[in-house]
Amino acid sequence: QLQLVESGGGLVQPGGSLRLSCTASGSPYYAIGWFRQAPGKEREGISSFSTTDGRTFYANSVKGRFTISRDNAKNTVYLQMDNLTPEDTAIYYCAASFGLWIASEWDQTRIYNYWGQGTQVTVSS
Repeated sequence: QLQLVESGGGLVQPGGSLRLSCTASGSPYYAIGWFRQAPGKEREGISSFSTTDGRTFYANSVKGRFTISRDNAKNTVYLQMDNLTPEDTAIYYCAASFGLWIASEWDQTRIYNYWGQGTQVTVSS
């Protein structure tokens, strides 16, 4: 059973940065994705990292500001978030895909089997 542990959320001022971490253990996976959910909104896929070919994916809302990367030795995927705005405020979740991965659907929750507990990111002055 794959387990995901997230960390790195918090309160940051507009224009600031945070780095989220997602450490996986227990089983292999094909991809790790990051999603976020703001109050009253649907869960949104914002970035994903395919371990099969190293491809990365970004939503337009975060492209150029967020960077996803992986440390193989630590089995951890990071989401570096720069130039944050209040619109980035949400609970952020990492998710792993094993056996369901389809690159063209990287931002769809249905292709991710395992989910972390979520970490709150608040951007406010």
